[in-house]
Amino acid sequence: MVDVQGTVADGFEPVRDAFADNFARRGERGAAVTVYRDGRKVADLWGGARDADARMTGDSPAEPWTHGTAQVVRSATKGVAAAVLLLLHQRGQVDLDAPVGTYWPQFKAAGKERVLVRHLLAHRAGLPALDTPLTPAQALDGTSGPAALAAQAPAWEPGTDHGYHAQTFSWLLGELVLRITGRTLGTWVAEEIAGPLGLDLWIGLPATEEHRVGRLAAMEPPPAPASAGLRVRPKASVAAAYADPASLTRRAFGAIEPAADENDAAFRAAELPASNGIATADALARFYASLIGVVDGGRRLFAPATLTVARTEESAGPDRVLVAGTRFGLGYMLHGPACPLLAPGSFGHPGRGGSLAFADPESGIAFGYVTNGMQKNVTADPRAQALVKAVAKCLAG
Repeated sequence: MVDVQGTVADGFEPVRDAFADNFARRGERGAAVTVYRDGRKVADLWGGARDADARMTGDSPAEPWTHGTAQVVRSATKGVAAAVLLLLHQRGQVDLDAPVGTYWPQFKAAGKERVLVRHLLAHRAGLPALDTPLTPAQALDGTSGPAALAAQAPAWEPGTDHGYHAQTFSWLLGELVLRITGRTLGTWVAEEIAGPLGLDLWIGLPATEEHRVGRLAAMEPPPAPASAGLRVRPKASVAAAYADPASLTRRAFGAIEPAADENDAAFRAAELPASNGIATADALARFYASLIGVVDGGRRLFAPATLTVARTEESAGPDRVLVAGTRFGLGYMLHGPACPLLAPGSFGHPGRGGSLAFADPESGIAFGYVTNGMQKNVTADPRAQALVKAVAKCLAG
């Protein structure tokens, strides 16, 4: 039995119950969840082992997860990266309807003259894959990725359709922010978001913080009990897309080949705004709380107009990469079957294998969940979903 640490406010006890149940029934190894409501923390829980490949029992018990433990959150990073572009727009430094080539002249090549900034954020640029994948070293060097995308021809007419830019989102947004501001996206986050808000959140982990980060590991979810009925299996078309090396799905997720070692210090120190953000659950929840309101009497990031832009639907329907119906605003996944959040107005981003962070302006909820046990899912992890359902139960009274 894992000892769950932390606190919940009155009325949010179901979140603690669901979190404990994740360890008991859903194979959780180490995790944390934090929930804010109207800028005030109402749940802050953690438990398990800091390293997913360790155990909490035995002669040499594993180091426990603590309140300050941080984890790689994979694509949940995209929600933080998107905020940078939207805040630059809010400050008048970027026009969302301008061609990307306005800021990045080399990008105009190979039929990309009419790719707009909003197309990058809404996964409509037609650039989810590279003709030649990058090596891990190239992916992390800060220059090879942007150069490859500047030369890459789109997979479809930009702006006419959408497909999840799983890896290329890193170099598209990172280079655009660098061209506009002269700062890397990770530096901008540290100086303009994480620092002022006091967030334990990094895109490009400083060596001084390396000791705080737990190890990720792949894990199989426990088998469903017989009483749970038939287990839902992926549609044949989805399974086929992930199995086919030539599919756009496999090529999008395989833009780095072989896959980088996410537990390597060099990977954590680099800046991949699509996939290698490192954060605590509290930092993710507090970040989203600051997008929709004032946190603890402090700063609010998004003006009301920017919040509207962030969660206004830009892309919807069959996704050319995920081979399922998805909905995107500008940089954020929106509530729907592929990514169930709290309510129709919710917006945020999951991370492949587990993590999830989002906000729901109508209820004032901001949510952050991080885990070190990576299950085989992209957008709807059962552990995260159990916690979201518990929050909904709390709101229903």
